[in-house]
Amino acid sequence: MGRVSLRPLRPGDEEAAMRWAADPEFCLATGWTAGLAPRKVREHWSRVISGLGPDFLRLGAELDGRLVGYVDLADLTPTSGEFGIAIGERALWGRGVGAETGRLMLAHGFDTLGLETITAEVHAPNLRSHALMRRLGFREVREGGPDTYCGEVVTTVWYELKWGQFALTPPTF
Repeated sequence: MGRVSLRPLRPGDEEAAMRWAADPEFCLATGWTAGLAPRKVREHWSRVISGLGPDFLRLGAELDGRLVGYVDLADLTPTSGEFGIAIGERALWGRGVGAETGRLMLAHGFDTLGLETITAEVHAPNLRSHALMRRLGFREVREGGPDTYCGEVVTTVWYELKWGQFALTPPTF
């Protein structure tokens, strides 16, 4: 694996999102609407790039300088946020890119933003995401409500990670 880094999204990143949106398996796994017209994907990502508000942070995940996914902290408060991640390049799934991307975002959340708690919600059948949460140090805290995953309604599992359970040098942007 090469060098993984995070950076703010910028104009032009819509092109990567359009590649990911063309992959039906990626769309199914992430809850994206499959088969959207490229214009719709581009419009949506233009809004995301320009910012979705003070309680939402999305950073691009790069591998050796190429945008391959993104990571989020949503529902941000001064002390907490909800973690989310998607690696859009399916050929990279299971190769450690998600784990390194996640570690970088957690470091940013705890060390730079000063969060005390970061949570994550994972669909019960999503075994890769459960493994990633454990690898990142999250602890399962409760069962969540129903949600749609890969076309089926499933339960979710909530995870939590506290600042004191995580230690890593913060990333640079």
